Amino acid sequence: MLIGRLRFSFWCTMGMSVLHSRLRIVQDVADPEDIPSDKLQAKSSGSVLPYVGVACLGAILFGYHLGVVNGALEYLSKDLGIAENAVLQGWVVSTTLAGATVGSFTGGALADKLGRTRTFILDAIPLAVGAFLSATAQDVRTMIIGRLLAGIGIGISSALVPLYISEISPTEIRGALGTINQLFICIGILAALVAGLPLAQNPAWWRTMFGISIVPSILLALGMAVSPESPRWLFQQGKISQAEAAIKKLYGKEKVTEVMYDLKASGQGSNEPDANWFDLFSKRYWKVVSVGAALFLLQQLAGINAVVYYSTSVFRSAGIASDVAASALVGAANVFGTMIASSLMDKQGRKSLLITSFSGMAASMLLLSLSFTWKALAPYSGTLAVVGTVLYVLSFALGAGPVPALLLPEIFASRIRAKAVALSMGMHWVSNFFIGLYFLSVVNKFGISTVYLGFASVCALAVLYIAGNVVETKGRSLEEIERELSPPSKADANAFLVSDQ
Repeated sequence: MLIGRLRFSFWCTMGMSVLHSRLRIVQDVADPEDIPSDKLQAKSSGSVLPYVGVACLGAILFGYHLGVVNGALEYLSKDLGIAENAVLQGWVVSTTLAGATVGSFTGGALADKLGRTRTFILDAIPLAVGAFLSATAQDVRTMIIGRLLAGIGIGISSALVPLYISEISPTEIRGALGTINQLFICIGILAALVAGLPLAQNPAWWRTMFGISIVPSILLALGMAVSPESPRWLFQQGKISQAEAAIKKLYGKEKVTEVMYDLKASGQGSNEPDANWFDLFSKRYWKVVSVGAALFLLQQLAGINAVVYYSTSVFRSAGIASDVAASALVGAANVFGTMIASSLMDKQGRKSLLITSFSGMAASMLLLSLSFTWKALAPYSGTLAVVGTVLYVLSFALGAGPVPALLLPEIFASRIRAKAVALSMGMHWVSNFFIGLYFLSVVNKFGISTVYLGFASVCALAVLYIAGNVVETKGRSLEEIERELSPPSKADANAFLVSDQ
């Protein structure tokens, strides 16, 4: 819930204009050095943007289902008779996180078994049914079941959206397209806020708030029914003709030879069996899988929930009494940082943005800690706390927020990509749940200043970890990255050489 609040902003749609200027179809999807000269320089005549837009309906639903309960909880609690029961109210809120954890793990297996687009279509079922049960609930049990199903749905989409976007995006704008996922989550949060505006005049409006999300769920299923499957998944399954058709639909017929050559060169069409969960921990894949899980764990341990939770009280200490103004300021910093990240992602690269981001977060956390404890700064503590909060959120949005979901599908080999992304997102949901569960207890025991100092230390450790373990992926095709990080076996490499002769 707290991570969802960070992404709120009245200015969400401003980021789309920046991204739109960067969304052009590239002319070279594969590494020119790996392709014969007679297969190069084919100009793309396709477009992936409509299909990225369809996938981002899942991101909108992600944000909406996280945010919708914030405004509706007070009113639904009265209608369902749990206004005096904080435990049951907590279940209504936290059940979504539990469902998301289950969904993130389930989504990886389904995406490998059924394909990306069919899993999206299947995902629309718990999203729509969960929304319907929540909107029509006459008792708290039905509401909890509805929230659980919606949580499973957003858990699946949280892993599936960045996975699908990365697999269909041209190399040179994959970073910019990947950040759209973050902005559409923000739009979902904004939509939940706007949907709650009539509550003051109509307390029963909370049912409509939940019911509204049925519409994008249906649109997601219908859109994915006509969207191309990931050509990388099709090739991995040995469905060569279907992979060629998908490439033609996404990039144009001129790119079929080039992209197919790159897929073959990566060894994705090998005779290896489908990966199982134990394969993620094998010597071949463990390093990249551990990097993915670590990035999401560091993202949560770096203190984003703490900053959001205390942002209102921090702003009040500086004389900003309006909660809406505080949320708008935090949201504006988040969106502005995401806009900067989208413009730099394919220029500066993922790794440099992560290092810059965590460095800025460490400095901001140190400033926040000192503003609460250093007596010499007491006259300026309120102002410094606000500055530290805004700088922290800005730094987070620059890299630690959007990059992990973009980077992970890039560094994972095609054979394990869906399950590895699901495992990493599962780490995100589990750590989010436990941090939210124990955070206040830790603050009460050690004090917020000490906790902030601990977060600053985590951010500093993250910089060192990223510098030593994360590879740069900008300007490189997924196949090129796979050949470096998870090369095929000798038998598969020999098979490719024979087939190419």
